[in-house]
Amino acid sequence: MKTEKQGYDSCSTYEEQLNKYGTIIYTNVGRSMMPLLREHRDIMIIKARPEGRLKKYDAVLYKRGDHYILHRILSVRNDGYVICGDHNYRREYDITDPDIIGVLTGVIRDGKEIPVTDKRYRWYVHIWCDLFYIRAGILFVKARAARLRRKMGKSR
Repeated sequence: MKTEKQGYDSCSTYEEQLNKYGTIIYTNVGRSMMPLLREHRDIMIIKARPEGRLKKYDAVLYKRGDHYILHRILSVRNDGYVICGDHNYRREYDITDPDIIGVLTGVIRDGKEIPVTDKRYRWYVHIWCDLFYIRAGILFVKARAARLRRKMGKSR
């Protein structure tokens, strides 16, 4: 999921904002964290990366090339993290501590804040991540079917 900055200094980077304010609040661009985050509708609260190792289920903000991405940690390894968006089926294996600049601490949906400590949020995260292989299989089949429909539509 790519991100879109709201407020703060529009010409500075997320790293600069986190160093200066400790928190950034923004809405997302993209669908990789659905159903948790609805594109251009929900607001995310990101705090600067804490010291030490992060935990399984943390949703982290990291930079890949010129893009900032918010995805979830599925596994903690000695050399880094296995990360994936909630609406993705492909995992990333090469994300390390220096890549991560912030951690999701809450979501504002329809004007109400949902902290990551909320029971409903924690329930969602456990169900969503613990059933990763089922969810990933369904998403993979849906993506293949969509590609096939597009391909068949172009061949007519």
